[in-house]
Amino acid sequence: MQVLFGVIYHFIGGFASGSFYIPYKKVRDWSWESYWIVGGLFSWLLAPFVAAYLTVPNFMDIIRNTDSTTLFWTYVLGVLWGIGGLTFGLTMRYLGMSLGMAIVLGFCSAFGALIPPIYRDLFTDATKGTFSSMLASTGGQIVLLGVAVCLGGIYICGKAGVMKESELSDAEKKESVKEFDFWKGIIVATISGVLSACFNFGIEAGKVMAEAALVNGSNPLFQNNVIFVPLLWGGLTTNFIWCMILNTRNKTFGDYTNAKAPLQTNYIFSAIAGTTWFLQFFFYGMGESKLGNGASSWILHMACIIIVSNVWGIYFKEWKGVSSATYRTIILGIATVILSVFIVGIGNYW
Repeated sequence: MQVLFGVIYHFIGGFASGSFYIPYKKVRDWSWESYWIVGGLFSWLLAPFVAAYLTVPNFMDIIRNTDSTTLFWTYVLGVLWGIGGLTFGLTMRYLGMSLGMAIVLGFCSAFGALIPPIYRDLFTDATKGTFSSMLASTGGQIVLLGVAVCLGGIYICGKAGVMKESELSDAEKKESVKEFDFWKGIIVATISGVLSACFNFGIEAGKVMAEAALVNGSNPLFQNNVIFVPLLWGGLTTNFIWCMILNTRNKTFGDYTNAKAPLQTNYIFSAIAGTTWFLQFFFYGMGESKLGNGASSWILHMACIIIVSNVWGIYFKEWKGVSSATYRTIILGIATVILSVFIVGIGNYW
């Protein structure tokens, strides 16, 4: 039952992440950098603070009493993750939801799931949660098989994207994704996927705060919420600086008070998008507390996001006009990712 609830929490988080960009489509007459940072204030500052306040007793005291080295690395990994999150937004602009998320999360799932256990093997005295312990146990081997299957599914989704690129004219591609640019998207997706895995590393770096939350009487489901506060400060730093640079360069500071734009609607939908984005990690923390395995939790989270984002991509007709072979390829990719979720779940149960 614990595994079942873990999978459900990860799916809810994946649904939030796979859906968060949709409200941004309702924003009108604002540049990308303007609505991205307005949503980001909710994603990386307000929502994490409120969540920690409601679920972790004396969370600010925990942060203040944490040693500076732990806070430093948690924050720095948040900064690096922030670059990944920034380029993630650009990936959605250039590739669309389904293809963009498949490629980004392919790198993110591999790095985020495998590097922490490898790190524990090489640089700590830990015996649990290490890569060698995964290799030595049947359950760990099944989890690794699930990781491999997920990467295979992501490769198939990427192949579908290449097929789409070769089949459609520029006008057809931009009908559903206005700024579609396959190769520019591939570059930013690669950067985003690799650096986005730093979020999982940041959770590992800040684990002492989660342990302190448990000592303070926090519900184990919400123990990671205290880590998200300094971790997401790092993400906010990166994104705020870049968006301010773009506002200056593109002379778009006027967006925030532009009377010709539907300001109330823009702020509301940006706030909804930002809050929805944070919910992915709110439920990720709950799922990880149930499953207890960083690698399997991370791959389940990534897989659920890919499933949801691809379904939305199909709904918004991002694959309109492609051949039946290309459409079958993207469906096969989604199905393979779904299969990986079941495999990882079996590995956890084992």
